[in-house]
Amino acid sequence: MTTMTEASVREFKMPDVGEGLTEAEILKWYVQPGDTVTDGQVVCEVETAKAAVELPIPYDGVVRELRFPEGTTVDVGTSIIAVDVSGGSAPAAAPAAPAPPATQEQPEEPKAEGSGRQPVLVGYGVATSSTKRRPRKATEIPAQESAPVSAAVQAELNGHGTLPATASAPPAPASAQAVAAGRPLAKPPVRKLAKDLGVDLASVVPSGPDGIITREDVHAAAAAPAQAPAGPTAPQPTPAGTPAPVTTAAPAPAASYDSGRETRIPVKGVRKATAQAMVGSAFTAPHVTEFVTIDVTRTMKLVEELKRDKDMQGLRVNPLLLIAKALLVAIRRNPDVNASWDEANQEIVRKHYVNLGIAAATPRGLIVPNIKDAHDKTLPQLAEALGELVATAREGRTSPAAMQGGTVTITNVGVFGVDTGTPILNPGESAILAVGAIKLQPWVHKGKVKPRQLTTLALSFDHRLVDGELGSKVLADVAAVLEQPKRLITWG
Repeated sequence: MTTMTEASVREFKMPDVGEGLTEAEILKWYVQPGDTVTDGQVVCEVETAKAAVELPIPYDGVVRELRFPEGTTVDVGTSIIAVDVSGGSAPAAAPAAPAPPATQEQPEEPKAEGSGRQPVLVGYGVATSSTKRRPRKATEIPAQESAPVSAAVQAELNGHGTLPATASAPPAPASAQAVAAGRPLAKPPVRKLAKDLGVDLASVVPSGPDGIITREDVHAAAAAPAQAPAGPTAPQPTPAGTPAPVTTAAPAPAASYDSGRETRIPVKGVRKATAQAMVGSAFTAPHVTEFVTIDVTRTMKLVEELKRDKDMQGLRVNPLLLIAKALLVAIRRNPDVNASWDEANQEIVRKHYVNLGIAAATPRGLIVPNIKDAHDKTLPQLAEALGELVATAREGRTSPAAMQGGTVTITNVGVFGVDTGTPILNPGESAILAVGAIKLQPWVHKGKVKPRQLTTLALSFDHRLVDGELGSKVLADVAAVLEQPKRLITWG
């Protein structure tokens, strides 16, 4: 990749779109080389650890080059697009090509303690375990060092795995040296494809120029049945005065993988961050979960009445709205539950505000955006905030800021027909409420068995700062409000 040094060319670097993030994946480019861009125009969409974010360009100009293709994960601070800001038109360039393979990888030097902030998993706070940037690439191979491999050399490499070294033989080209040294040549997207399909690049026969492995080569290797290793061949006599041939190690067999019966999905972005956060939470906070089954018939009737109320017209009115309000009332009556555990200082941090998280399932994985200062909102304001939160999450436009700073969370597993569950805490929070499906079931009401609307609530809490008494009071208060919604007035 050639770096432009003209004064008129500006390099737009991958920004830190969420505090502490170290990398992001380019999902889609909205511009191509030769396009004119203006200040504030969105040029691409990237996916961070917790959200998809659109990036605007901060100046006017003409796109000279896209540094990385779609699907590439790029470190924060790396240039991703070059723009000519001189005002003149630039010739259209070819679509961005991936960077050539690196000759080696060097581990990043460890950061000394206290030298800077730790990476943050968006929506989950600072990661408890140390994280590292992906290894930086070494100096790229200059284009002039890669020459086509001669047919004779390629035949020797592919057919016998040996390359006779004679006094009259010319030195092998750089690409042949790389293959002989056990480093197959392939572009980053091809390497990713091989990883996804479980194909060992060392076992793939290249068909591209300069001995480069192509996508077709990888697909062919994945579709080919496993071959039994060939038996040993008889040694060939070596003419007198000729040095013995230099043999290379046989390539390792490709991983057993049937692409027709299995699909491999890389764990990255939202799913990777969620997995790391949940493992950290499960093995850090001692979880306790309590359950209660309640009659929410009156709450369901109130939901129907609110839908007809002129003050709630155009707002999202459903059982989750009243469940959220009931939890806020319970937190007001039991403020000690709205806290977090500070391991470094061995302190309990009580929050005097409630950022109410709502777990949302999206195509990219589970995200937990939160409603800021939910405790101060009226019922219509809470309904409006819930509606915006859900709509934004479904569109994949939730910002990293919307998933930071949560204090307590609601997860509604009832929408999937599930009765209840044992939810795992979001790191940095002390409680999470799971709401089960609301079903018409037989229930003893006023001394008689009648069909009533029932649901089961489950409250998980961090037993380091929430003991059994406090957790039970919070769950009991939520249940009491949902059984008798008039308590929203008397307790609120």
